Formats: sequence, C-alpha cells, structure tokens
Amino acid sequence: MSDFVPDIPRIYTALAEWLACLIYISLLKKRLSGGKFIICSICTLIIQSSFLQLTKDLPIVFWIPCMMMAIAMMLLFIYMSCDITIFEAGYFCVRAFVAAELIASLEWQVHFFFWHAEQATIVMKWLLLIFIYGASFFFIWLLEKHQVPIDGKLNIRQHELWLSVVIGAAVFAMSNLSFVTTTTPFSGQYASDIFNIRTLVDLGGFAILYAYHIQLNELRVKHELKAMQNILQNQLIQYQQSKKSIEMINFKYHDLKNQIIALKAEKDADKRNAFLTKMENDIKFYEAQNKTGNHVLDILLTSKNLNCIKNEITLTCVADGTLLNFMDVADICTIFGNALDNAIEYEQKIADKEKRLIHVSVFSQKGFLMIRFENYFEGTLMFEGDLPITTKKDSFYHGYGLKSIRYAVQKYKGVVRIDQKDQWFELKILIPLKN
Repeated sequence: MSDFVPDIPRIYTALAEWLACLIYISLLKKRLSGGKFIICSICTLIIQSSFLQLTKDLPIVFWIPCMMMAIAMMLLFIYMSCDITIFEAGYFCVRAFVAAELIASLEWQVHFFFWHAEQATIVMKWLLLIFIYGASFFFIWLLEKHQVPIDGKLNIRQHELWLSVVIGAAVFAMSNLSFVTTTTPFSGQYASDIFNIRTLVDLGGFAILYAYHIQLNELRVKHELKAMQNILQNQLIQYQQSKKSIEMINFKYHDLKNQIIALKAEKDADKRNAFLTKMENDIKFYEAQNKTGNHVLDILLTSKNLNCIKNEITLTCVADGTLLNFMDVADICTIFGNALDNAIEYEQKIADKEKRLIHVSVFSQKGFLMIRFENYFEGTLMFEGDLPITTKKDSFYHGYGLKSIRYAVQKYKGVVRIDQKDQWFELKILIPLKN
C-alpha cells in the first residue's frame, strides 16, 4: 500500500456510537427519564470513550474483542434506557452500530480528503466533526422517526434479531477488511480506495438494515390486521351460532309455556302449582330481559349471559339498543363481543363467586352515544400506551381484542378510554350521534 492510512480516532468512534444510541433511544419507549437518563448517558459516554482510548494501542488480535465489548456497552445503554425486550435492544443496537460506523467513516474520509497533506487545527477538526455528525445523525433521525411504532415496540423475535446480527457482522467485516490486510481480492491498495470501500460498504449495510426494518414494520401491520380480522370473523361466527341457538331456545320456551298452561289446568297439589307458577314467572323474566330494541345486541347479550350463568357470573345490562341502529352489525359484534369475552374471561379467575360481576350500559348523553363495560377487578392495571398490557403469556399473538374495539369505534369518529376505579375495570366508549 503506497499511502499511509490513519485510522479513525477512537474518541470519534466512541462519540459516534454514543450518538447513534441516543438517536434510537429517543424513538423508543423510555425506561429512564429526566435526571436518571442524563446521568446514565454521561456515564456511558465517559466509559465508552475511556475504554476505546485505553485499548487503542493493543495488538491487532485484541481488536475484535474490544469492538465486541464496545458493542456490549451500546446494548446495555439501550436496554437500560428503554422499556423493551433484550431482543429489541439487540436489534436496535446492531442498527445503531452500523449507523455509527457509517457516520464515523464518512467524517474521517472527508477529514482525510481536506487535510491529507497538511495538519489541521483542533478547531477546524472539531467544526468538521460537529457539522458532519450533526447533519448525518439528524438525517438518520428523520428517516427513523416514522418507522418506529407509537408505543416504541416492534416485538422483535429471536430469528429476526439474529438475521440483523449476521447483516451487521458482515458489513463490519467487509468494511474494515482493508485495514487488517491488503492481500485479499476485496481489499483496497490505496488510501482513497480503502476509505471509499469502508464508507460505501457501511452505507450499503445501513440501507439493507433500513429496508429490513421497513419490511418488519409492514409484516407487523399485516399481522395486526390479520389478527383483528380473525377476531371480527370469530365474533360474527359466534353471533350467527348464538342467533340459531337462541331461536331454538325461544322455541323450546314457547312449548314449555304451553305445557305449563296444560298442567295448571289439571288438579294437582299446591306445591306443584306453586312450582309451575314460579317456572312461568322465570320464563316471563327471561323474555323480558335483553330486549334492548336492537336485534343484534339482544342476541349477543343473551348469548354472553348464558355463558355467564354457566360460569356463575352475574351480568346486568341497562341498554337502549335503538341508539346502535346506525352501526354495522360487524362493528356491534366486535365491540360488545370482545368487551364481554374479555370481562367473562377475567371474572372466571375470581375465586369469590359473589364478586363475579359485569355491568353493561348503553345510553345517550349530550349528543353522544355512551357505551360502558364494567367488571370487578383485583390488582393494579398496567398500561402500555393507552391500552392495558395483555395478561396472556404470548403477547405477540394476543392483545388484539381491545385494538379491534378501538378500530371499530374510530370508524364512527369515536374514542375508547380504559380506566380502573377502586376494584372496577372500566371500558368507556364515546361516539358522536348524528342528528
């Protein structure tokens, strides 16, 4: 190699890695905030810079272990600062590392272009560093801010993490190959070639990881849509099955009423008459309940009430079903089906059967349709964004019931609010009514 190729100053590398971590931390759900985050950031920068400076003169065999330690510190910084899983932290650590390699390489290549033959002052060096680092990381932030979900989570799984690790490792190996040896077909022979190879390979690696990230985002959205469509389809199927079952029950009750009338005409003991009278009153009570004025809601409530009776849950309802007549059948099934299924599933876990309580109310207030679901709740409600955290073990495949409800409500320009008051879980829906 005919030209001497100075490597990037270790302090520049440390600063680039630290800034890259900050870019992604700013977009993710925070674990630390305020003073704690500031202290953690400053300590990370000091430790990272000190470590890279102290190890700069070690033999080449220690280069890879030192870089792995630096990456481990980036991973720890992201994981400690953000409320995400270790897989998600690893995924964003890889992306931050490749971005840091790209920006540090770009800055040093520009620096070497201007001051190859002459010494630059410290002020000139730092002005160039601030300009390129500032502009480049701001551009990366603009690219990334629309590609991270509002809740700051991507639900990265293990195989997705390892694929990003493989890409990052390949990019790092190829971009730095010329600094290790110039005797391979893929190495550069001159300083300008070596700088170009490193910067362009890092740029290609960043582009690949960015494209992979967009693909993961699209797959996540498709998964959510598919899950919500499945929930909607299941609620519609349940509604159709319930409709047939309830029609059959009504037919049987009608026959039973006729039988009771016939039995009462016969001469029987007083106890039997009293028993039959009670049966008739129970049937009248059954006929009177769940007559809300909306046929779809009546069937849903009756079906869920039969499930409640089976599980010794008390379901009460005060609803003006006529207020729902403007809504699509599928949306009514989605809202009431999912809300009641979630409430019933939780109440089954309550040991004291006297406390297994669910209440539903539908009414209008000041030009708005109000739908309220309340059920007895033990413990403390934990939120992730504006929705409670699912209690199911596999959160990747669950938690879409409430999302489906919110999606259905938003079609009518409504809002969903979830709260806990004392020992009651409350799901409130507010939808503007048209005149």
